Amino acid sequence: MQLIQKSSSDFLYQQVIAFIERQQKQGVLRAGDKLPSLRKLSKQFGISVPTVKQAYIELERQGAISARPQSGYYLKAQQARVLKPRPAQWQGSMPVEVKCRSLIEQVYDAVHLPNSIPLGISNPVNAHPPDKALARLMRSVLSKVAEKAVSYGPVNGDPQLRNQLAFRYQTLGVDVSPSDIVITNGAQEALSIALQCVAKTGDIIAIESPCFFGIIELIESLNMRAIEVYTCAEDGVGFNELKKTIKQHNVKACLFSTAINNPLGSMMTDIQRHAMVELLETHNIPLIEDDVYSELYFTEQRPKPAQFYSQKGLVITCSSFSKTAAPGYRIGWLISEKYEEQAKRIKRAQSCSTSMLQQWTLTQYLLTGEYDRHLSVLRKKLRYNCERMRALIAQHFPDETCISNAQGGSVLWVRCRSHIKTQLIFEQAIKQGFSFAPGVIFSLSGKYQNYMRISFGVQWQDDIEQAVAKLGQLVYSYPNTEEEQND
Repeated sequence: MQLIQKSSSDFLYQQVIAFIERQQKQGVLRAGDKLPSLRKLSKQFGISVPTVKQAYIELERQGAISARPQSGYYLKAQQARVLKPRPAQWQGSMPVEVKCRSLIEQVYDAVHLPNSIPLGISNPVNAHPPDKALARLMRSVLSKVAEKAVSYGPVNGDPQLRNQLAFRYQTLGVDVSPSDIVITNGAQEALSIALQCVAKTGDIIAIESPCFFGIIELIESLNMRAIEVYTCAEDGVGFNELKKTIKQHNVKACLFSTAINNPLGSMMTDIQRHAMVELLETHNIPLIEDDVYSELYFTEQRPKPAQFYSQKGLVITCSSFSKTAAPGYRIGWLISEKYEEQAKRIKRAQSCSTSMLQQWTLTQYLLTGEYDRHLSVLRKKLRYNCERMRALIAQHFPDETCISNAQGGSVLWVRCRSHIKTQLIFEQAIKQGFSFAPGVIFSLSGKYQNYMRISFGVQWQDDIEQAVAKLGQLVYSYPNTEEEQND
């Protein structure tokens, strides 16, 4: 039987659409896969390129595929219900001391359980590890530095690495000098130093909601108080909600991931980010920018850092190589001209310096251009994995489940029916040999009990699909003993 029948009453482009749909049903094409090129299908079916393009345009209109500039067309997750913004149901919160350590510790412990599949860890590098390239570069560095490799380094880090980082921000239009940069032990230390530069014990820090639980725990360790600000599943921090929070509370600083939120995967537009910086600087409120995911964008261009829009120098940018290259190296950085001297004093008191061997290795990684080539491949793999994971969750979870449409990063935010307590499912999952991150740890006020974070930053294997299927069964079988409320 011919795949395309020119004598059929169906238009040729409709037959192309039917062919793509059959390929999907048969498992030949899966969510995230690249479709055959226009020219290839034209030649295969003996039809014109415009006819194939008409089919692809119609599939794109239906939301079945998406076009990527200079790349082609890709199959999207078909069954996934997108998690939509719900600002009307947002309940404002009061600043409180953070106390959720026990469950956070359980989630961390679950990642390292032997023979367990960690579906909840946010480790994008897993999708495309650069370990061989970094190992080769480290051997080369060791052969040159000898005994210097075990010596202390400058408090603010290797000058050449700071030069490279400054250049990368300058290409984005940000006026950054190498002297504005302090190299830290990962982004977590950078965030800790930044908080201590602008706030003290008992001060109120505004955070996103939901918010990465590492930030919640960090604020707890510094004896500060946090207040949650509604964060949209698509556009990031809610501007109006932030204005209300500032008006009602004595906010000393904000700590936001303005580029790509963890766990939502949402992204503020450059216009929204600009407006937010203007608002905060009008009230002389520092913004600590958690920028660790900005290189892992799925959009056409990397978002502008909030630092770009600062007029008063009240933005402190914190980032690292942990999400993009080498989590174990623990190399991060802090950028601030206004607070640079204070940051160096705190860094000296906390940890004196950061490993020079890892800094030198990453400097070479940047200089050779291998880092940017790695990022290009990593972004493609993560985008592909994102579509596959969304489709897999949609396939194995109840129909009422909603899934975030991540704009970058490596995690999905999943909402189950309102009666489900994912913390209890987490305990069952551990017993079955896999784990995820229950939603309640992403809030300091007990929100998101029916949510979970699932990572697509993985090396895709059969055991990943099996674990998601088992997780779906646990959600299906959760007893509905309570009267359901609106999600």
